[in-house]
Amino acid sequence: MLQPLRTIRRLPENLVNRIAAGEVVERPASALKELIENAIDAGASQIAVRLAEGGLGLIEVTDDGCGMRADEIALALERHATSKLPESLVGQDGAIEMVATLGFRGEALPSIASVARVTIESRAGAQGEAWARVVDHGIVVSDGPAALPPGTRVRVEDLFGKVPARRKFLRSARAEWAASLDVVRRLALARPDIGFALEHDGRRALQVQPGDTLAARTAQLVARELHDNAVAVDLVRGPFHLMGVAGLPTYNRGVADHQYLFVNGRPVKDKLLIGAVRGAYADMLARDRHAVLALFLEVPPEEVDVNVHPAKTEVRFRDPALVRGMIVSGLRQALMTGDRRSAQAPDAAAMQAWQAEPIAPLPPPGPAPQSNLFWQSREPARVSEAGQAWRGYEAAVMAPPAARAEPAMEAVGSIGPDHPLGVARGQIAATYIVAEAQDGLVLVDQHAAHERLVLERLRAAGAGEGTAPAQALLLPEVVELDEPSCDRLEEAAAELAAYGLSLERFGPAAMLVRSVPAVLKGGDVQALVRDVADDLAKNGAALLLGEKRDLVLATMACHGSVRAGRVLSVAEMNALLREMEVTPRSGQCNHGRPTWIKLAHGDIEKLFGRK
Repeated sequence: MLQPLRTIRRLPENLVNRIAAGEVVERPASALKELIENAIDAGASQIAVRLAEGGLGLIEVTDDGCGMRADEIALALERHATSKLPESLVGQDGAIEMVATLGFRGEALPSIASVARVTIESRAGAQGEAWARVVDHGIVVSDGPAALPPGTRVRVEDLFGKVPARRKFLRSARAEWAASLDVVRRLALARPDIGFALEHDGRRALQVQPGDTLAARTAQLVARELHDNAVAVDLVRGPFHLMGVAGLPTYNRGVADHQYLFVNGRPVKDKLLIGAVRGAYADMLARDRHAVLALFLEVPPEEVDVNVHPAKTEVRFRDPALVRGMIVSGLRQALMTGDRRSAQAPDAAAMQAWQAEPIAPLPPPGPAPQSNLFWQSREPARVSEAGQAWRGYEAAVMAPPAARAEPAMEAVGSIGPDHPLGVARGQIAATYIVAEAQDGLVLVDQHAAHERLVLERLRAAGAGEGTAPAQALLLPEVVELDEPSCDRLEEAAAELAAYGLSLERFGPAAMLVRSVPAVLKGGDVQALVRDVADDLAKNGAALLLGEKRDLVLATMACHGSVRAGRVLSVAEMNALLREMEVTPRSGQCNHGRPTWIKLAHGDIEKLFGRK
């Protein structure tokens, strides 16, 4: 049965505010973000935040900004009243596009005041007294003079206290505290010129001083290790400017919560920017690892729309391809300046294992009934030349050495600053190269290192004109696959051929391989083609466009690399070290792991108790 039409009527003001609050104030962290942004727009140089129960009990933001008069406080609590839009632009069509402040909608304060008890105390710098107004869930309960130095203090209490349907969907105090801390950290990172102090349940959780450099503020708020494991980003293209700090690929995290992105000083969580960061690190990180960075993009106001969402965390660019390309190229150029560095020092637990291995006295080689007292003696053991009988016992019970020693040839050269990775001295377990550098001992993972070298050769070949050198197969190989995989490979055949991998369709469910890239000769052709097909299936048809193409190259490089377990000669080891020293991004493999680590002379001396 059809319902009768109802009369259209205007919603009450308090209901309108609550509806707006549902978009602006999702949780305590949302309210905190709006209050801090207001303090920043007020020209504050110091902002103090006090929270209780993660913001569920109390949110208090105090600043030393320009302050407000009594009539301005009342107006600020009305919807769509703001001081952020210049008077000359009010009423013009392009007013929103020219916004240069964090806030501009005029919705935050009335929305928060409609779902909480809000106390606003403020004193303008030129005024002799402060003024306070208290609004309890949309109702003004007090209005009068107050005692306050120049600036503003806003207290938010009992958030969603009279909206139980919203209150019950809030998470625990611990989860809300984590979200609030992230908000303060991001806004403090956006403005190194402003000092921030954060107190939670009476405990000081964060404090930074005004006037910090971007690098110092980033290291203090993101991760202290980032100072030594990052490179500076600085790229200018016309009116666009990208700057910031990017962590080395070997310094990564399992989640993306340490990626801080800003557009015109505004913290954002934009899919375009996040995708560009992922593309820039595509061939340097495993797919379940994430980069650590802080990037600041400055663009003309008319080139970005910040009015996409009430929370203002999403933006829309007029030319998204330009922005994406700028971030990808800016990050890659910066990483090439520190590409041969390895962010990971020897693992602390591994270092302790050198010292923690217990050294127990060996039992005597033969039966010795009267020797118990001798073995319990506290006399220090003496080292002497072993007799022939002992040598026989040693050969019977001790495993043969796992490494192989070769005399160094004269072509190796001297150890000096020209060769930071040193000179090869041997190989361990047919997997790790041991090299002596001027300042310590270098261990190289031969497979990881060669995998990176092969990838860079493939990339360089594809960047040039024409096609990459290919190795024709004496007998073309047939690789059987399912029909969808063959379809995807056939569509990408032209671009794969530019890298030396020549494929043809050979029936509904097979591909014929006529050549492979010259750098991959001798590899497993069947496994190579199957893995490339899997990459195409996983990443979609657009995989070979732009930076996603590198994922296929990384798969091809893995199949053409020196494997762990292959014995190398000294000449081969030194050739690998020399090529690493001149190859971009050779400090990490295609999956974000380090290709080499260095044990400095000081660390070695500590192992032997010399320091």
